[in-house]
Amino acid sequence: MNRTILHVDLNNFYASVECLYRPEIRDVPVVVGGDVEARHGIVLAKNYHAKQLGVKTGEAIWQAKQKCPGLVVVPTDFKKYLRFSRMAREIYADYTDQIEAFGIDEAWLDVSGSKYISGDGHVLADTIRRRMVNELGITASVGVSWNKIFAKLGSDMKKPNATTVINKYNYKDLVWPLAVGELLYVGRSTKRKLENRAIFTIGDLAKRDIKDLKLLLGVWGETLWQFANGLDSAPVRQSREESIIKSVGNSTTTARDLVNNQDVKLIIYVLAESVAARLRQHGLKCTTVTISIRSNELFSFERQSKLITPSFISSDIALKAMELFKANYFWDKPIRSLGVRGADLVTADNHIQLDLFNGNQVGRENLERAIDSLRNRFGACCIQRGAMILDRRLTGFNPKDDHVIHPVSLFR
Repeated sequence: MNRTILHVDLNNFYASVECLYRPEIRDVPVVVGGDVEARHGIVLAKNYHAKQLGVKTGEAIWQAKQKCPGLVVVPTDFKKYLRFSRMAREIYADYTDQIEAFGIDEAWLDVSGSKYISGDGHVLADTIRRRMVNELGITASVGVSWNKIFAKLGSDMKKPNATTVINKYNYKDLVWPLAVGELLYVGRSTKRKLENRAIFTIGDLAKRDIKDLKLLLGVWGETLWQFANGLDSAPVRQSREESIIKSVGNSTTTARDLVNNQDVKLIIYVLAESVAARLRQHGLKCTTVTISIRSNELFSFERQSKLITPSFISSDIALKAMELFKANYFWDKPIRSLGVRGADLVTADNHIQLDLFNGNQVGRENLERAIDSLRNRFGACCIQRGAMILDRRLTGFNPKDDHVIHPVSLFR
């Protein structure tokens, strides 16, 4: 049976949601960005008024303001975005249970079965777009095709609030003339390699000998050739399926440069507490701790080390992270950003190997869970380590609630 796949992309999602709450800024240039004072000042999302003036996602807010002096900058509020993302998902669920998120504002839907009840892919796409406007107050662009890759390309072709159908009869006219960089997973490095071989469009890629592409890019060359020719057969995962969590981490660009071990220790404990809390939330423990370090000259690297036993205790993660830091960083330059990640995860309900010389492990875990309960009830700042008050400019952030939700990979 031929599949019917939709890709729904909520237009200017963060900015659209913010404009719903502040009608007075709907008709002026708006960006959603980080805290400039905390050096998180980049554009995360923009509305069409800002886009028309040349504002780009990812650029610094000060650069955006040079292009648009009257720019309105709104801080992020991920609780609102998650709420609207969940409501959008409820709309999708009226037509299929095969829903696969691609970040907070995009999703693939396999409507192959429901099209016989609710209409073909084009009709369903238009219905979903109307419901987005009428029920949520935001717009969406929808791509319709027989595979996920072309459906994603379709949702990008016409914006805002449009449906694009790419079928087996028109894909050569619609898809092949596009620049090769428009194809999912063709990044800057791959694009440069392809263009060096005179592969400038998706059509050029589709017509190239697959053996030449494998020599150039390895197995990935064959995969991209299949994408370009519409041979993607990856399924849309059902809504109740959960991808395997491979790691849990948080990072931050600090409010000022870190210049000594004490500064680093404060940040590591804030990050470790967030990582540990998220591990407990998912019923997981980590067996490996990874740190990422970036200097103020943007040199970066990662280091990792195994824990003696799996843990979701913040102090275990923080101590291992500090141990890694001291062994690998020699203060050639001040530090601009830090990250802590727990990896090689196992389920938390496994049997615990008790250590007679390392205190009461069960008691420490129960204490951490009690802290979670207090913070859930009274807020993240209701109970904190004493060290956190030493420099509130550095430690006054909540990475657990503020972390950005990134798109997940097509391949799992």
